Amino acid sequence: MKLINISFKNIFVGLTLTAIVIISSCKKYVEIPVAPSMLSNAESFSSDSAATSAVLSIYSTYNTYNAEQYFTYAGGLAADELENTQSNALLGQFSKNQVLKTNSDIESFLWAYPYTIIRFCNLSISQIAVSTGMSQAAKNQLTGEAKFMRAWTFFYLVNYFGAVPLSLDATPLNNGNLPRAATTDVYNQIIADLKDAQSLLPAAYAGNSVHRSRANKWAAAALLARVYLYTKDYADAKTEAGLVINSGVYTMPDLNSVFINTSTEAIFQFANTKGISKIGSAYRTDPAGSTVAPPAYVLYSGFTKSFEAGDNRKKDWVDSTIYNNITYYRINKYKLADQNQGTNEFDVVLRVAEQYLIKAEAEAQLNDATDAQTDLNVVRTRAGLPNTTASTQETLLTAILNERKVEFFGEYGHRWFDLIRTGQADAVLGALKTTWTSTATLMPIPQNEILLNPNLTQNAGY
Repeated sequence: MKLINISFKNIFVGLTLTAIVIISSCKKYVEIPVAPSMLSNAESFSSDSAATSAVLSIYSTYNTYNAEQYFTYAGGLAADELENTQSNALLGQFSKNQVLKTNSDIESFLWAYPYTIIRFCNLSISQIAVSTGMSQAAKNQLTGEAKFMRAWTFFYLVNYFGAVPLSLDATPLNNGNLPRAATTDVYNQIIADLKDAQSLLPAAYAGNSVHRSRANKWAAAALLARVYLYTKDYADAKTEAGLVINSGVYTMPDLNSVFINTSTEAIFQFANTKGISKIGSAYRTDPAGSTVAPPAYVLYSGFTKSFEAGDNRKKDWVDSTIYNNITYYRINKYKLADQNQGTNEFDVVLRVAEQYLIKAEAEAQLNDATDAQTDLNVVRTRAGLPNTTASTQETLLTAILNERKVEFFGEYGHRWFDLIRTGQADAVLGALKTTWTSTATLMPIPQNEILLNPNLTQNAGY
């Protein structure tokens, strides 16, 4: 496994990356002495302020490496959600569900960079534990944040690849030859990390509480609710989602206020220096109706037919542009394309609408139709729709799945994961794409990683 060990100094507002750059693999390991102008790992966690800078840099690394953008684009293209308008052979493989094991986007953005971030998390957790210069309050806060980020990253790895190496050691050499851990073991580790984060983190947001760009107790509970739903632990999914909803911290604002960086719906979001969503910028070509060029990513052909008549999400979150006499439907959740238009958008990662739909789905699975209807209707009401007519378990689950489709399009691969976890990928994607095969529900393990690590095995179909 290729790991890039980077410690951090001054990457964006208030964030300090401290330490050294080490590039390692299971074949070669070179340790570079700490330069006089840089700090060692121990020094990076010698005080509350130094450790805070180091842990905060984990968040900024997602923007630096574009990992979070590919968590969205890869799943969106592989599902019935996004299309890429550019001549890009690597992205075309995702659209056709024929991703090659030599695809460099897979290797960099879905594998190597996420494992680099996990390496940062492991380093932070281990160094905080032995630090003698930090207060206990800071240790709790920063360990909780690092465990949340490790869980979040493993969540995407296990959902894109299935069984993956469970790297928990801060020493690169101890991770180089790890085999793939069973998906149940990966999920168990995610759950353990989130439970720890939930107990360690306060309910209040650290730093800028308005922007909600650092994980708190409710962010851990929100991701835990999602994990429980995915692992079919419906009782606990309902409980955790309920905790977030009933916390009194989050509301359902109007549709055009959901994706501003002061949104009261945001549970957790990735901040950036420009105040423009990095995910959303790839959906933008301004002004709407421009004939200059379509956005890089547009809605899949026919996607807009998924909206019911009168659904305000279609009006407020979708617009169109025309190029070469072709109409492209553009995702209009994020409104900004450049700083001339404003700087009030980050990348929204977790929001409370998901918690209502997690709770509704869990209740439907538990045969609690009345409560499932109530929670589903919260999301429908905000969209300007009447209450659901679904009343049986089967019709409710179908209604909730479609509600998720029109609520979370263009966000972090929700649709791709929903099709896979509900067993509907073959039926839906097989009907749309002649290139679809059932083994495409998992991405290939990068071939270069298998060459480096003899204990890695390939997914079926590759």
